[in-house]
Amino acid sequence: MNGGIRFFRTIQVKLIIIYVLLILIAMQLIGVYFISTMKTSLTSTFTNNLNEQANLLSEIAGQTLSSQPEKPGNPGDQTREEYLGLLVSNLFSISEAEIQVMDASGKVLATSSQSHQSYIGKKNTSLAVSRALQGVRDNEEDIIDEDGVRKKIIAKPVVYSDKIVGAVYLVASMKDLYRTVDRINRIFMSGMLFALGLTGVLGILLAHTITNPIKALTRQAAGVAEGRFDQQVPVLGDDEIGRLSEVFNNMTMRLRDALSANEEEKEKLASILANMSDGVVAADERGYVIVSNRRALEMLRRDDCEGVKLSELFNMEDTLSALPKGNDQQAVLYHTQPEGEEDELMRVTLTPIHRREHGISGTIAVLQDITEQERLEQSRREFVANVSHELRTPLTTIKSYAEALDEGAMDERELGQRFVGVIRNETERMIRLVTDLLHLSRLDSNQAPLRRQQTNMPEMLEEVADRFSFQMRKKSIRASVRVEDDITTVWLDRDQIDQVLDNLVSNAIKYTLDGGRIEITARRMHARAAGSMPEQSDAYPSSERSSRPGRTEFATRASESGDQGRQEPSSIAISVKDTGIGIPKRDLGRIFDRFYRVDKARSRSMGGTGLGLSIAREIVKAHGGSIALDSELNEGTTVTVVLPLLTGGETS
Repeated sequence: MNGGIRFFRTIQVKLIIIYVLLILIAMQLIGVYFISTMKTSLTSTFTNNLNEQANLLSEIAGQTLSSQPEKPGNPGDQTREEYLGLLVSNLFSISEAEIQVMDASGKVLATSSQSHQSYIGKKNTSLAVSRALQGVRDNEEDIIDEDGVRKKIIAKPVVYSDKIVGAVYLVASMKDLYRTVDRINRIFMSGMLFALGLTGVLGILLAHTITNPIKALTRQAAGVAEGRFDQQVPVLGDDEIGRLSEVFNNMTMRLRDALSANEEEKEKLASILANMSDGVVAADERGYVIVSNRRALEMLRRDDCEGVKLSELFNMEDTLSALPKGNDQQAVLYHTQPEGEEDELMRVTLTPIHRREHGISGTIAVLQDITEQERLEQSRREFVANVSHELRTPLTTIKSYAEALDEGAMDERELGQRFVGVIRNETERMIRLVTDLLHLSRLDSNQAPLRRQQTNMPEMLEEVADRFSFQMRKKSIRASVRVEDDITTVWLDRDQIDQVLDNLVSNAIKYTLDGGRIEITARRMHARAAGSMPEQSDAYPSSERSSRPGRTEFATRASESGDQGRQEPSSIAISVKDTGIGIPKRDLGRIFDRFYRVDKARSRSMGGTGLGLSIAREIVKAHGGSIALDSELNEGTTVTVVLPLLTGGETS
């Protein structure tokens, strides 16, 4: 039984069946169309012939049935009936057809059927005759009589001088027509059976030429599946199957080479996975880890994670259970792990692995360390918020005072001048803010090139102290400038370094209480000390010229002797030290951030934009140096700028 079913499933049998069915369907369609067309044509010809006979008979009978007959020798009704009888019996005789002629009342005057002579003198009450006597010319009906013979009925009115004087009634058998159609059907069926038999024989021969090479290919494929790559399929021709045999032989050789290269590719993939900068963890459909790379283990702080559930590995059971199984194939999560004082922010991207017809067969997790990225994004958000806030405050003040002036304060001279002064101060504050922002932008985009020139260091520091002498006298702050005697001229951008020093000294004055002290020092940093923090200014000898408030004190220190004196200097450290209120330890890490203020209200009231130290840092970085800040709350602050000394700019 199974062998018979398998036989009918072979390609050979399928080809034969399809071939025969195609021929059968084609011949059936042709036959249906041909016989239908032929039958329609025969029926149309038969009906047209009857209509012509009926029309001719109605014209001839019109004169006979009129009240003034034109034919001599027929003066009475009897003679008219005999004349019509001869007319329908001889002139209009149709095979197996009956013709009747009726007067205007429907009474039968003549009939061509000898068996229906008794109908003469009686009325024909059929619907077709009634319609004809009413003047309807198209009266055709198809009927089947008691003997099962199909007949065609036609009734035509007899008109004479635009007056209906009678009717003509024809009943013709269609037996010969349908007998002809049946004969043609039998001829067509015989031809179709003969064609199907011939088609079956040709189909067997055709299928044999196709299936034999396929069987050989099947045997060879089974051998390849078992690992036998040394056999070849015979090529029997140059047709598609021959080409298939050639391609299969070529595929066998390529498969042998591919299997040998597969192991190498696996090793390459394992090497790539192991050396990826992102961590990768793959789990099966049950959620257990099956593959992980080295970077993932480093980020997860684990030695091995195979066999561990993803929900336990990332501690996110809810998210894994809600991982989409339809069109949404990805979920992005954030996972934080503590590491010392700072958390590491890790993004875990979960992607389900889809297999056709099997749904989700596993999950791949990609781990990325985005601590720095998130920190930069947070800084960007804070920067935008700070800019908006810094601009909104003066704009709100300007708007309020402008509205007050518009409402009548301008009429009071003293009050109006005070309001205008406030508006001017706030406008200048916004100008300073925008100027600092533009300066920062140019520094960030390297659009502020350095214009280095030989600069006298003691002179530059003295000028900085002189520029702020008035402010320092107002707060009774004493200032001193200390420069090593071997520091004379250096190569730097004088304008930009002046801006850095002005910012540092200005901050020192703002946050130093009355009667305080500010020290500006410059010293060399030798190769062995480069990169470390310079010593505090207390290391310098206190040889001060004057102690009056606001007067700048200047002292020098002799060059160090011994081995240190013979070392080549590599950089110069400029420090600004004050005895002000200091900065809390928690704020030291962000003191150089843009718009960051330790005491926001006090800094804003002093006119600061919160960008000074940021600009200073960018300028120092552009010079290839560094800036550092050391502070103790309520004891003071020291800001140190380290600048490299260029060879062309060193003078002794």
